Amino acid sequence: MRERYVAAIDQGTASSRCLVFDRSGRVVSIAQKEHRHLYPRPGWVEHDPEEIWSNVEHVVGRALAEARLEPTDLVALGIANQRETTIVWDRQTGRPVHNAINWQDTRTDHIVRALAAEFGQEHFRERSGLPLTTYFSGPKLRWLLDNVPGLAHRAGAGEVLFGTMDSWLIWRLTGRHLTDVTNASRTLLMSLHTLDWDDLLLDAVGIPRAMLPEIRSSAEIYGRTHGLLAGVPVAAALGDQQAALFGQTCFAAGEAKCTYGTGSFLLLNTGDRPVLSRSGLLTTLCCRVGAEPPTYALEGSIAVTGALVQWFRDNLELIGSAAEIETLARTVEDNGGCYFVPAFSGLFAPHWRSDARGVIAGLTGYITKGHLARAVLEATAWQTREVVEAMSSDAGMSLRALRVDGGMTANNLLMQFLADVLDVPVVRPNVAETVSLGAAYAAGLAVGFWSDTDALRANWHVAAQWLPNMDHERVERGYRKWRKAVTRATDWLDEDDE
Repeated sequence: MRERYVAAIDQGTASSRCLVFDRSGRVVSIAQKEHRHLYPRPGWVEHDPEEIWSNVEHVVGRALAEARLEPTDLVALGIANQRETTIVWDRQTGRPVHNAINWQDTRTDHIVRALAAEFGQEHFRERSGLPLTTYFSGPKLRWLLDNVPGLAHRAGAGEVLFGTMDSWLIWRLTGRHLTDVTNASRTLLMSLHTLDWDDLLLDAVGIPRAMLPEIRSSAEIYGRTHGLLAGVPVAAALGDQQAALFGQTCFAAGEAKCTYGTGSFLLLNTGDRPVLSRSGLLTTLCCRVGAEPPTYALEGSIAVTGALVQWFRDNLELIGSAAEIETLARTVEDNGGCYFVPAFSGLFAPHWRSDARGVIAGLTGYITKGHLARAVLEATAWQTREVVEAMSSDAGMSLRALRVDGGMTANNLLMQFLADVLDVPVVRPNVAETVSLGAAYAAGLAVGFWSDTDALRANWHVAAQWLPNMDHERVERGYRKWRKAVTRATDWLDEDDE
């Protein structure tokens, strides 16, 4: 019998990738291509959607070629994508009307403040599970309608279409205008309870329903591809962090994972009930498989983790590669009393302070570049602890272990410090590509390639584990100093700042 495979497109913040997996969840081939980040003004971050689509076509072709496979060898294609990044394109021509506005972009701060003043935070949180911030797609879409000439009229007439990256790729692959519940739940426009666009939220933000995609399950056949993968069913779409939770096989309430990439995202499965946070977390969809009931999650989103290491490398030029930061940090025993709060575009969970900006606190003449390197790494662990404490408070669940993935998990010093700070085991799976694997798993389930989630759990194996071993008092003293440093970062922006 001929071997069959599942492919996954992972359209991320920094690059687009295609991975091919076999039935055991093993990576058969991988191809990747980076795209440009565009910075028209301070705080503005954009991508070129056509460049991203071209890169997706390239990596799909290369991944198949490297594995010596044909499209007929694939049973399904799944999509995982950077969330909240907002695109509007012409229904007839398929051409974007503007660059994609990236999830990190903060240009909508004035829109968010106006919405908060008129409607209040609870109007949005109770329906969507989300706080009013610049992070989500709805305000970005409102900005486009306000600033692209004639776009608001065209949107009301249904001449242009809105989507996040999953919708853009599904449109280009199948010609259908769809999204899934996980991505729709990040727009500030979907009801957590009906899993449909909420008319009260649409009216508040000023978004015409005619331009919105149909919301579907995370794992079902959306359509068949044309072009390079002609005939292959597109059978899953998940926001990248929900895909990682799926790939980590965190299918039960109380299981959690954190992905450490450009930013970091910690998700806790809360089962079949949405838990509304009072601690600065997001209530979001875990996934929905076919016609099964949806599952929900609490999420803590940290804006800057891996990006801080990149900044340390590229802007300060104290290291030549990201991997060198661990070597430099190991030249000292501790951080020397130095703490780095990387609020480059405000603070995300659990603070949600768009007025914050980055600070380095505790500087003395004793501090060396080694101490700075250690403070850079420790910032990721301290931010994770803030999120874990908020989750425990909201969900009434104590974290028993944290499953981790992403590029930063290769840093053993960071992973050990993370275990010390959280006081729980930190576990990395054998297959590190959990975002892509989750998209592949969901697509494979949709077409019957895997029978059920038990079959997926059987594929999960531990590659590395870190156990806490730092003195409790030392950890708590460091956390106290971290929280003091965070207070120094807030309330930085003034009304007349651009």
